[in-house]
Amino acid sequence: MHRTPSFRRVSIGLLLSLIVAGTLLGCGTLDEKQRAWIFQPSKNTWRGSAWAAEGMDSVWIDFKSAETGQPVRLHGLWLAQPRADAPVLLYLHGARWNVRSSATRMRRLHSLGFAVLGVDYRGFGESTDTLPSEAMAYEDARAAWDWLAQQHPQRARFVFGHSLGAAIAVNLAGQVSDESGVILEGSFPSIADVVAASRWGWLPVSPLITQRFEAGERVAAIGSPLLVVHGSADRLIPPELGRALYDKAREPKRFELVEGGSHHNTNAVGLDQYRAAVRAVFGLASDERLSLD
Repeated sequence: MHRTPSFRRVSIGLLLSLIVAGTLLGCGTLDEKQRAWIFQPSKNTWRGSAWAAEGMDSVWIDFKSAETGQPVRLHGLWLAQPRADAPVLLYLHGARWNVRSSATRMRRLHSLGFAVLGVDYRGFGESTDTLPSEAMAYEDARAAWDWLAQQHPQRARFVFGHSLGAAIAVNLAGQVSDESGVILEGSFPSIADVVAASRWGWLPVSPLITQRFEAGERVAAIGSPLLVVHGSADRLIPPELGRALYDKAREPKRFELVEGGSHHNTNAVGLDQYRAAVRAVFGLASDERLSLD
């Protein structure tokens, strides 16, 4: 999921501009502008990952939203394992691109022994076309989790979240009690902390942020083993933020810093670390012959 090196500076600056504009125009506009910036919902697939989605099965998850009262249809990609008893993993992607853009990362997680379901939130890909929100994304993740429970009730189920998806994963894992483990990559305690870590961190804008994603306040509610992974060269979400979130979590937990990993390639650079950590934290063995460059 490619971004230019200046993306963090541009995006944080854009958020601050939207906060100012929204404050002048009213609370409704402020909320909508922040939702649009934070999610950057798209129907598009990053061209570098499109090939990896070939051969994955499309699944559809239908439910009625308690948040909006409207019917919702979510699109997901399912990558099965040959073993019928393989653990299943719910993959929650970050901002900007649809779930097909995460297919390469999904295949790497698949190589660790998981059957993987990646799902698009509302506003992304082929899912219901509306402007997403923090509350909607939490609801969408729960619907996907319930779908996995119905389809694979006897299997161990795990949650994975990347970037913004990590905050969504924390919320989900804190709500349910049937997850076997949680993996977070490129995570942060809150959107306010991301802003505070930027060059504009001195500005007192935190009270104006409506889409807060307060993972730091929720992570201690996770009752299963937690693996937090971060790249040392992550310029979008500094590794200190991932560590800060990890510090707020309960044991058992493990923090893996992948040397040289960026916000987008840590999963690739640190695949061997992932494999060892999954074995140590969750007691899961993978086929070490499987890899994906």
